[in-house]
Amino acid sequence: MTLKIKYNMLKRWIYILLLIASPLLAFSNDGTNALFKKGNDQYQKGKYKDAQVTYQKLVDDGNLSIALYYNLGNAYYKTGDIAPALLYYEKAHKLSPGDEDINANIRLANTKTADKIEAPQEFFITKWWHGFILALPADTWAIGGVLLILAGFGLLILYRFSNSVGIKKTAFFSAIAALIIGVCATFLAGRQTHYFDSHHDAIIFSSTVTAKNAPSATGKNAFVLHEGTKVEILDNTGTWIRIRLVNGSEGWVTVGDAKEI
Repeated sequence: MTLKIKYNMLKRWIYILLLIASPLLAFSNDGTNALFKKGNDQYQKGKYKDAQVTYQKLVDDGNLSIALYYNLGNAYYKTGDIAPALLYYEKAHKLSPGDEDINANIRLANTKTADKIEAPQEFFITKWWHGFILALPADTWAIGGVLLILAGFGLLILYRFSNSVGIKKTAFFSAIAALIIGVCATFLAGRQTHYFDSHHDAIIFSSTVTAKNAPSATGKNAFVLHEGTKVEILDNTGTWIRIRLVNGSEGWVTVGDAKEI
């Protein structure tokens, strides 16, 4: 499994845009990048446990990055820790759902899990729509949309003040196209954000857990799950969480049995 070397690339572009807007917003993350590079070096030398510790420190310090999550998932996968590997692959997937490397590693890691739960066939239009809105990261949709809208207004200004009929015509139609595409892109960013906000998923971390039909240790057994299985969180009492499997089965497990993505 190859590493992702570029750290926080999307965040860097956001910072660049902010710097253009305000010279006061200078930002430096040399220490973060150095630690990330250290983790990459450890991974490439086969020191996967050390790489886990280094990457995990970055995560615990609040760093959010596609490359960081992906590489940490790789480090866990290399040591056979499938549940945390899937957790961080899925975190990376939420930031970049169209990344084929991430999706391929999720599929690969899932082959190592004990539970093989089949999901019902998704309606083809729904499947196409989800694939479309998840093709790019939400940040990319949003930044691209904002830039296109700004470009559209810039072209309208050119249209307003140009004395050339040819330039006015080109600027006007280009502005309309940029504004329409920009609005669509920002809409897609919102739909992707809503999609993930409405899907609160988790990875089972206990080696074996028996889901109950009620949030109580005395509840009847519903089904048995194993480490690495992905579930959807429907409710949380603070001690118990109600989960749903991709096949529609529902049950309750304790909070400590799963970690939210």
